[in-house]
Amino acid sequence: MAFLPQVDIRRNILDVTRRLLIEQGTTRLSIRMIAREVGCSVGTIYVYFENKDVLIHALIEEGFDKLVEMQEQTEKAVSDPLQRLSALCRNYIRFAMQNPEYYEIMFMLKPERMARYPAEKYRKARRSLEIIAAALEQCGAKGLMSVAEPYMEAHLIWAFMHGIVSLIGVKRIDHRFAEAEITEAAIQRIIEMNLKEKERS
Repeated sequence: MAFLPQVDIRRNILDVTRRLLIEQGTTRLSIRMIAREVGCSVGTIYVYFENKDVLIHALIEEGFDKLVEMQEQTEKAVSDPLQRLSALCRNYIRFAMQNPEYYEIMFMLKPERMARYPAEKYRKARRSLEIIAAALEQCGAKGLMSVAEPYMEAHLIWAFMHGIVSLIGVKRIDHRFAEAEITEAAIQRIIEMNLKEKERS
C-alpha cells in the first residue's frame, strides 16, 4: 500500500471537507464522515486539525488567501485608482465564479453551531475590503469621486457584487443575459453610481 506524503494527506482532507461542507452543511458534517471519504482513520484527521471548526476555519482562510492575493497583485499593477477599482471588482466576481465552493464557505455558509471565526483571521480576511476602500479613497483624493467613508462604501460595493454573484450562482438571472455581460454591466454601474455621486455633490 502506497502512503501519501503528509502534505498530500492534509491537502486531501481539506479538499474532501470543502466538498462535504457544500453537500452536508456544518451540522451534518462530522470528522468520522470526513475520515471515511478520505480513506483514513479519525485519528489521522486529528493529527492535522484539532477539531471540525479548526478544519472549516482553515478552508475559510485558504479562500481569503486566494482572493487577497489576486487583489494585492492588482493593487500593485494598476496605478490609476478608477481603473484599479474596476479591476478589483472584476477580480472579486471572477474569484467567485471560478471558486464556487470556496466562495460559498467564505460568504454563504450558515455558521449554526460552528465556532466563531478567530479575530486574527478575520482581520486578515478584511484585507480584501481594505484594498477596495484604498482605491475609493484615492479616487476621492483625485477628485474623481465623492467618497466620505471609503470603508463603508467598500462594504456597499461588496454587497452589490455579492448579490450579482449569488443570483448567477443559483441561476436566477434572465437567461437572455450572458454571465460576462451581466457582470461587466454590474461593474460599470458600480463605477457610474459613484461618479454620479460626485456630480451631485
